[in-house]
Amino acid sequence: MAQAGDAPDGGAREAGQGRRRRSPQLGHAVCLATAAAGPGGSAAAMDLGPVTICGEATILHGGFLLASRLCHPKPLSELTKSDWCKVGKPITDALREICTSYSTYPPQPNAWKKKAIIILWSKILLTDTSSPSTNQRWKDDVFFSVSNMIPEVNHTILFELFKAVNAPRLFAQLLLVLPEPVCQRELEIFIKYVADETTPADASFFLDVWWEILKHKDGQEDRLALLFGAFSHQHLWDSDETPQVPKRFKSDTPSSPMAAALLPALMEGLKMIKENIGPTRMKCYALANLVDVLSVLLPAESKLALLPVQDYLDKISSVVTLWSRDCENRYNKRGLDEKVQEAERSVSLLNVARPYSNPLVGHMGFLCALLDEWSVELQGLLNNPHEICYESYRLLDSLASLEKNLTRCTKLENLDKELAQGMSELGEHIADFLKKINPLVSGNNSDSSLAASVAMVIIEKKMDRHVEMCSIFASEKNWASTKDWVACLIKNKELFQKPELVLKLLQTVASLGTAGDSAESQEQQAKATQVILDCYTELSLLDKNTVISGVLSVWGRQGLSGILKLFREGFPEELNLAFNQIIQSASGEGFKKAVASVSRLAILNPEATVKKMCNLAVANLGTHQFLAEILCSFPALNFKELHGQDECLGLMLGCLKETVVDKLSSAKDKEQFLEFLVCLMQPSGASPLLAPAEVTQNLVVPFLRSDFPHVELCLQILDVALKVSLPSDQHWIHTCHPFPLIFCLCKLLHEFTHYWHEPLDRHRYSLETKDLVASNLAQLCDALLVQKDSVSLEVWTQSVAWLHKKVEALDWTIGLRLKKVYGEHFKNEVPATLFEVCKLPEDDWTSRPVPAYGAGSGLLAWLECCCISTALREQMLVLLMVNMDNPEEVNLFSKGFLLAMVQVFPWCSQSEWRRLIHVIKSLLEREVLYVPYSLEYVQYLPLLNFQPFAYHLQFSVLLLRGFQFLCSSNGATWLPLEAWKHVARLYCLGLSDMLGSVKGIARCQWHPVEEKNVTRELSFVYIQMFCHTLHVAAMLPDGISEPLLLLSLEILSQYEMLCDADESLGRALRKANEKHFLESITQNVTDKELRTMLLQKLNKL
Repeated sequence: MAQAGDAPDGGAREAGQGRRRRSPQLGHAVCLATAAAGPGGSAAAMDLGPVTICGEATILHGGFLLASRLCHPKPLSELTKSDWCKVGKPITDALREICTSYSTYPPQPNAWKKKAIIILWSKILLTDTSSPSTNQRWKDDVFFSVSNMIPEVNHTILFELFKAVNAPRLFAQLLLVLPEPVCQRELEIFIKYVADETTPADASFFLDVWWEILKHKDGQEDRLALLFGAFSHQHLWDSDETPQVPKRFKSDTPSSPMAAALLPALMEGLKMIKENIGPTRMKCYALANLVDVLSVLLPAESKLALLPVQDYLDKISSVVTLWSRDCENRYNKRGLDEKVQEAERSVSLLNVARPYSNPLVGHMGFLCALLDEWSVELQGLLNNPHEICYESYRLLDSLASLEKNLTRCTKLENLDKELAQGMSELGEHIADFLKKINPLVSGNNSDSSLAASVAMVIIEKKMDRHVEMCSIFASEKNWASTKDWVACLIKNKELFQKPELVLKLLQTVASLGTAGDSAESQEQQAKATQVILDCYTELSLLDKNTVISGVLSVWGRQGLSGILKLFREGFPEELNLAFNQIIQSASGEGFKKAVASVSRLAILNPEATVKKMCNLAVANLGTHQFLAEILCSFPALNFKELHGQDECLGLMLGCLKETVVDKLSSAKDKEQFLEFLVCLMQPSGASPLLAPAEVTQNLVVPFLRSDFPHVELCLQILDVALKVSLPSDQHWIHTCHPFPLIFCLCKLLHEFTHYWHEPLDRHRYSLETKDLVASNLAQLCDALLVQKDSVSLEVWTQSVAWLHKKVEALDWTIGLRLKKVYGEHFKNEVPATLFEVCKLPEDDWTSRPVPAYGAGSGLLAWLECCCISTALREQMLVLLMVNMDNPEEVNLFSKGFLLAMVQVFPWCSQSEWRRLIHVIKSLLEREVLYVPYSLEYVQYLPLLNFQPFAYHLQFSVLLLRGFQFLCSSNGATWLPLEAWKHVARLYCLGLSDMLGSVKGIARCQWHPVEEKNVTRELSFVYIQMFCHTLHVAAMLPDGISEPLLLLSLEILSQYEMLCDADESLGRALRKANEKHFLESITQNVTDKELRTMLLQKLNKL
């Protein structure tokens, strides 16, 4: 008969559910199953099949009746070992008939084998105790109906039946579900039985049982074993405490503490039967059991580490190989799946740390004695390569393992001296023994192909360490070329949906290179790559980022496309299709789908994917935020390669840099790019992909020089980086070398001082960029001051001194912009002539030699200070010294101001020009600046109130006089053509702002009752502005007047609206006179195109 206990648990399904039912199910027969099912369970849930009176039970009953007759007059309950040969055949024949019958489909021979043994053992256990009454048993005992049919029996029949059906695993399973005292007692009875008149079969079965106990794990019992355990705990538990009914579960430590408690008794049993162990293979078996027990019982401070998974696989493969070669082995004829499952049990022994004591020394001495006694015989077998068997392999492996454990244990603290000495002696003994063994015999006995098959079985059967085995499976390059490997991967792909396994699979497939010429090999490789990508697709977003990081680290920016043609084929089409769909569904609903699409593209070719997204963010208006949020879902794309010790530009920043250089052709593109960059640094619903520090370090610092073509964009990038709010990283500015960065901005500002003196082909940016540079400098200084306390005073002082020394060589106005950074270290350094027009406090101000600022240049320096910042402008206005009681001084100041304004005006940016306009307004309102009204374009002076418009008229006249100086014969060649265009734009900006101010005053300051007066005053102001504008346009070089044309048209439009609203009585004559006057002025415009457009506008009035 086959061994019952060695069949898989699934083979233990109970009979009675097939085609032939010989007796009805009895409800009381499974009443105890509730306990076995656990709390809340039910008997029906256990589905144990009939253990009641049925055809199989009748056959078994008949076998015992025949055995009882053969034993007569001695009852079966007094049967001895020697009597079994006379009475055993009817019992075994009956059991064979039951197990080979076809009462169920499919046939389940092991089910009734187990039932029969359980029924006998339960009957014996109840016989040995004070059993309950028959009236009570038939209600409570699930086995009552069948066991009551069988005569009284003793342990002899039970043990011999176990031997006859060769079921050591079943014996161990049933033994270990008994209550602990009963378990110990039953094992002792078994050992005494085996030790009495020991036969080779007894010794072999004893060693098999011992081996099964060593391999036992709690939680693997089938339902019949659990039912037997429930029965025994109910009827045999001799304690006031509630019995702990066995339950089916799988704990973190599956090994059984009860099994470990039986080990000392088994060693004692070996001492009793060792003389009856004859064959050398059996002696190897016995010694291996003893060695494994000692390994389990050795003291340990902590749980022993698991065997490395590669060693674990090698051991299982070696065991399977030896079983396949050894025709005498019980597993020789089994299939590979069964062999692997059983071999896995054999390498996963008990791992229960037991309290050690002096008896352990005796057990170690016993091992030494056996090694000595059997040494010659053992060495003869172990050194013969032709007689290698599983028993010899296991002995050598166990001895080597024990030697290592003994070495480890001797190093434990607080170890008993006698025990330590015993361990040391045993370790030396084992080492001497192993030295006499040929190492080639004890090596690995398997090949790579078998290891691959074994690993696949472990994975497919999901055995204990199948998760770790997946790692080896994914890494072994020699296996990956086989058809079975691909099939296993496809069948178990859910086990490989982990980032580390996906990466290993990709590396393995990549190592194979291009598949062979055969269609089959190409097909297998294609299947494998598709499954791997499917596994990747199922990962969480966090795990996908892990894989992307790994791919970038191993294969660089081209990802998988750079290693295999399979990954490159169709990628451009997939890329375009995916992003066409993403752009069309740029909404919250399509976000998850878009992220999933990008995740696949990002692993195939990260660089191409990021470049595509950067280009789309610039080219498709309104998509930048959506695309940035998608990118922020993949922090792995901000990958930075290492070249030696240096970190090069990251993938994300590299693609952005390329976009800056090659893709931004228009102002709209740049605006979209900057918004995209802001979203990457400060997304609305995700973590930032880029930090302002790295953006500044990589896209600003290296290019912040006047000869870089895209310096203006770099300044805009710095501007948005400085404005990003990062409460968690306030110190980022210190990582960007802030003082050199400040100096770079200062140099750019310095170059604006001779902007119009340089050749036009050297201009990489407009003069308006000056405002951006100044703004960045101010923001940078403010950010640096906020973090001043995070830097040591010494470092700060040295840095400020370095900056001051560098800035000394630049234009003097730049130092004034750094006063916040300088603090008390340095005063404001200005030309000495500034002290002539300002009352500057000497605590904060000092003079410096500036050769270009000679006598009479004080007002020029003062105006330049006013242009720097609003705060400094207000301070200069307060500190200005003009003696208003001296008319000559006021006249001189006014003339000097006009000359200074003309010198400063062409170099002003728009912000500086507006500050200068504010200075003019303040001086005019305070009557410090005298600007006489011109009568050049006044036919008559109406008797009206021009007080609210005094500033506007004076300002227009002042600009006119300023341009008369600029355009005079002395100044005509002073500025290049581009500079004239710039001053024309500034003029238009000033008058446009003033035009808006005029309308505001007319709308807000005058009362409705006086509205009849507003029309004539406004008409006068508009006509004056129109005439002054045409005058300036006439003085400018050819080709510069276009902005002024637009301004004059705007003034006429305002005048037209005023005329349409005029309802006064004399309006017709006044309009006719004013129109005639305007036409006469316009006729003097030399530019024909400008003159024609203005006359057309006037004709519509």
